[in-house]
Amino acid sequence: MKRTVTNAARREQIVQAAIETIAELGYAKASFARITERAGLSSPRMISYHFADKNDLLRDIARAVFGAGARAITDRMRAEQTVAGKLRAYLEANLLFLREHPQQIAALTEIGPHLRTDTGAGYTAETAQEPSVQGLESLLLDGQRSGEFRDFDARSLAVLIRGAIDAAAQRLGGATSFDFDTYTRELVTAVSLATQRR
Repeated sequence: MKRTVTNAARREQIVQAAIETIAELGYAKASFARITERAGLSSPRMISYHFADKNDLLRDIARAVFGAGARAITDRMRAEQTVAGKLRAYLEANLLFLREHPQQIAALTEIGPHLRTDTGAGYTAETAQEPSVQGLESLLLDGQRSGEFRDFDARSLAVLIRGAIDAAAQRLGGATSFDFDTYTRELVTAVSLATQRR
């Protein structure tokens, strides 16, 4: 299908309706018919026209959520001059995005086990985390090279930080109370203490 401004806008409309439907009803109940109804489309065939199949739609949802998160995080990091400042901004922006976009995170969590690559292989938590872990590892190594950070295993700490952020995402909408502001403050403090030169 040829991509036009109109087609791109329609795809975006469908993706947003799918996010809302999946977040509200769960993956299993988010049929094309329900997404069509929420998007205000005339027929489920409209979704099939813009997306090859359900997996194509799911991948667009993932791209949309990850893309929005990446833009928000990158904007905050660019405003910082030091590596330590960029790391703090990374942590704060990640957690702020989670708190301010619970619907998108809920939809992403629902579709995660059902996402497939072009070859049909499933995504795992490790493969989903890996790009972020690699970016964090690079940032931590920059801090070590600049002399801002102490000597530590950057890969291990990157995995630990990413795990702490993902743990916060799992608390969204949970039965127990969770204070994102306090969690953010404590995580920033913990990472600062873990990286700073003695």
